[in-house]
Amino acid sequence: MEPFVAVILIGVPLAWLVGFATYAYVDAPKHGMNPRKWALIAFALPLFGLLAYVFERDEQGYDHESDPYAEGSDERTGGFAVHESRQGEKRLGPAGTEAEEGDDGDDEWNDPDGVDL
Repeated sequence: MEPFVAVILIGVPLAWLVGFATYAYVDAPKHGMNPRKWALIAFALPLFGLLAYVFERDEQGYDHESDPYAEGSDERTGGFAVHESRQGEKRLGPAGTEAEEGDDGDDEWNDPDGVDL
C-alpha cells in the first residue's frame, strides 16, 4: 500500500507539472514566445507559472493597425474615441443637457487646445 500512496503523493503532482510545462512548450512558438523559458517557468512555479504564461500570451496578440481607438486612427473624432454604437448621437453639454449646435463660443470647461467637442 505504501508504493501506491507514494505514487499518488509524488507522481500525480509531478504529472501535472510536466503537463503544464508541455503545454507551454508546445503552445509558445505559435505566439512567438520562447518555449524553453516558458516551459521552465510553468514547471518551476506550480500553477502560477502556467497562469503567467497564459496572461502573457494573451497580451502578445494586440494589433495596433486594427484598433479603431488607437492614437492616430481615422475613426477618432475631436481627440476622443467614440464607439461605433454611439456615432451620430447628439452631444451633451454642461450638466448632461443637450449641447446646442455651434455653441462652442463659451468654453466653460477650459479644454486644452486641440480638444473640440
